[in-house]
Amino acid sequence: MCTVKTYKKVDAEKESVSFGISKMEDIYSKRNGKADEPHRHNYYTVLIINTAKGLHKIDFNTYALSNNQIFFVAPGQVHQVIETEKSFGYAMTFSNLFLVENFIPLSFIDSLNLFQNYGQSPPLLPNKAQFDSIKDFADQIFNLFNSDATMKHLSIGSFLKLLLIECNNICSINPIETDIDTTGDNLIRSFKSAVNANYKKEHSTTFYANQLFITPDHLNRTVKSKIGKTAKDYIQARIITEAKRLLYFTDLTNKEIAYELGFNEPANFSAFFKKNTKVSPSIFKKNEFKS
Repeated sequence: MCTVKTYKKVDAEKESVSFGISKMEDIYSKRNGKADEPHRHNYYTVLIINTAKGLHKIDFNTYALSNNQIFFVAPGQVHQVIETEKSFGYAMTFSNLFLVENFIPLSFIDSLNLFQNYGQSPPLLPNKAQFDSIKDFADQIFNLFNSDATMKHLSIGSFLKLLLIECNNICSINPIETDIDTTGDNLIRSFKSAVNANYKKEHSTTFYANQLFITPDHLNRTVKSKIGKTAKDYIQARIITEAKRLLYFTDLTNKEIAYELGFNEPANFSAFFKKNTKVSPSIFKKNEFKS
């Protein structure tokens, strides 16, 4: 078994710190170029990459590092950055506590289609003008973080919000749909919350539609318009993500994992996993431990 390391604090040495920003080149030098082991955070991470070569693994999906990329890693996601040379950019981390203390509603983060997109977490690929705008916000945040400015955390919070809004505005999985009103954002938040609370027992779109007092068709149309996948796709991606974590990070058998994730028969779980990943649970585990 490979035990996943979990970072619980934004700053391991200071309990009260709820925000951090570092230059990626400094992190690379501090680690002597060695990749960190796969790990998860109890807080949000944003990587704003000017230049890089290597790989970024997020929940068992692998993305090539390159120039002008932005990655978003949500609390609980397992990730690993593997650099083949020194990267340049920023690694920014912040907790729910930072958001609350600086008057950024948690609903604001939930309304963005940047974090917690189960199944895939590809980087945002802005054009040069868009990236320069985002980098300007990051530069302001870095300078404030390393200053003694009055109410600097409030200022950082304001620039962080602007940075995330700019990213969300150019995010390809967040198309603007004129026939879906703003209540759709509230519905998506409620849907994601319901899935996170019930996915180990309830796998059907109908169950979640009933929980939200709407029809399955309404739920599917709204989810599709907001995050680019159907409600069923989102539910299944959440189950698959957890299955991969359990296969890799625990000693549970396929049978135990099947029951843990609400399947009546282990064979049903194996068929579901293979349909969605193209490999069996056993082959997935074998391949991951090889890599």
